[in-house]
Amino acid sequence: SRAYSLVDSSQVSTFLISILLIVYGSFRSLNMDFENQDKEKDNSSTAGSFNGNSTNNSIQTIDSTQALFLPIGASVSLLVMFFFFDSVQVVFTICTAVLATIAFAFLLLPMCQYLTRPCSPQNKISFGCCGRFTAAELLSFSLSVMLVLIWVLTGHWLLMDALAMGLCVAMIAFVRLPSLKVSCLLLSGLLIYDVFWVFFSAYIFNSNVMVKVATQPADNPLDVLSRKLHLGPNVGRDVPRLSLPGKLVFPSSTGSHFSMLGIGDIVMPGLLLCFVLRYDNYKKQANSDSCSAPGPGNISGRMQKVSYFHCTLIGYFVGLLTATVASRIHRAAQPALLYLVPFTLLPLLTMAYLKGDLRRMWSEPFHSKSSSSRFLEV
Repeated sequence: SRAYSLVDSSQVSTFLISILLIVYGSFRSLNMDFENQDKEKDNSSTAGSFNGNSTNNSIQTIDSTQALFLPIGASVSLLVMFFFFDSVQVVFTICTAVLATIAFAFLLLPMCQYLTRPCSPQNKISFGCCGRFTAAELLSFSLSVMLVLIWVLTGHWLLMDALAMGLCVAMIAFVRLPSLKVSCLLLSGLLIYDVFWVFFSAYIFNSNVMVKVATQPADNPLDVLSRKLHLGPNVGRDVPRLSLPGKLVFPSSTGSHFSMLGIGDIVMPGLLLCFVLRYDNYKKQANSDSCSAPGPGNISGRMQKVSYFHCTLIGYFVGLLTATVASRIHRAAQPALLYLVPFTLLPLLTMAYLKGDLRRMWSEPFHSKSSSSRFLEV
């Protein structure tokens, strides 16, 4: 009963949603790789040449330098939000709403493509300088704008969660980790960043910087606009302050508290999960092409069948469970990456060493391939 009391319905919801977001974002990312391969094949067949290094310009690959400086940039942003939140809150809210609109439209796009396929062709509609869009893209964007407007008017936590989910999936799908070395640099740096700002910032700034920034609500842009334009006391004054979609929150069954998980604690391990999923698919294609048995002879066949994706996903779940239990025991906010990084990286490194893939995964494991298998058994 003591163990059960440490995890309630809000934590269970957090577990399930975060794992679903990581899995869905990873497979969206893998599907984008397949689509890019198909486009490269089409371009090579029409142009008569193939450039194996061409990639989608919308995809951002993190290199070693960016991995090292990302925690520093995140720390600077955190301090700006801590000291100057009142000055930048409206601008930050508007920028977050715009990004959340685009990200949630990306999240809804597959559903809208399925709904519009029977009744409309996939021809793109031109909007002049704005670009060309399919009916599914216009529908997903319209639904996303509607959701953001309702969130601004109501400030409901469920709508904020929906926008945060879109941000998580979009970041996992459009950002790449090219190697295990970059993954270790990034996650280790963010672990130090998370631990410092949760555990030690209070000794320097007399306040827990991470918790204050994450939980501080922002003024509603409609309220600010009504005051700036002097529209009267009854115009725009009833809208609530907004809790920004930088986290997932779920109420407990009793409604006495909310369980909170920052989207960084989903996205950063999610990038590692995306990397190992791509490597599993790459290795499967390489083994099918070479028709040879993978791995050294002292590794059992059962070990060879366990994918890196499954291993890392289980580690993520165990790490998230450990972070939740620690939070309930100590009755204080915990840096989730303190538990998530070791529980995901250490099993991955151990399995890669046992399978003989550690050297290949450590530095630039992928290279251009002509094959594009669309199926991966998970």
